[in-house]
Amino acid sequence: MISPSSADLRVVHALRVRGFVDTPLVAEVADMAVEEATSMLTALEAAGHARHREGRMSGWMLTSDGRAHGEALLATELDQVGCRDEVKVAYSRFLEGNQAFLGLCTDWQLRPDPADPSGEPVVNDHADAGYDSAVIGRLAETNSGIQPVCAALAAVLERFGSYGDRFATALDRISGGDLDWFTKPMIDSYHTIWFELHENLLATLGIQRSKE
Repeated sequence: MISPSSADLRVVHALRVRGFVDTPLVAEVADMAVEEATSMLTALEAAGHARHREGRMSGWMLTSDGRAHGEALLATELDQVGCRDEVKVAYSRFLEGNQAFLGLCTDWQLRPDPADPSGEPVVNDHADAGYDSAVIGRLAETNSGIQPVCAALAAVLERFGSYGDRFATALDRISGGDLDWFTKPMIDSYHTIWFELHENLLATLGIQRSKE
């Protein structure tokens, strides 16, 4: 049975996994109306769990107390739903492919120097279509591996439900020639989604990234 998360948890967790976001994106990630998200963010700010920053880039972020509050909500959810073991297994499967994926991202950003193949790699200018095609092929294999992990998580917690489709969309865009969707920040690129899923798993299980 798929369990939905509480509205409070969804808002706090949106700030946790996205880092610094505006209200409309919080509402989108938390799957609620902007008005509801605004009200909940204001309440979190009053409780000292979130703060809003104005400026050229305005948005919301968690405070240290808010981060602890979110982790307590997540721990309670896991115990109430009774899916801790399932999430742990999915996390272990994610880690099995994590280093390979990070290496794949490096191979996308750098490539062997055509003038000195045995020397230091150079920035990939994406002029070598054959090289890029081979890396994209490896990404497709990675996608085949991560999709069952996403499905297993989505089967127990609703808030994991979007990852499979988001990965597939990013891969489709890359395969269609929009290469930014591999590693570019600030968009829903494959790397952005992967990093977010990793953070989601760490937060859900109460694991510090530095102690992983």
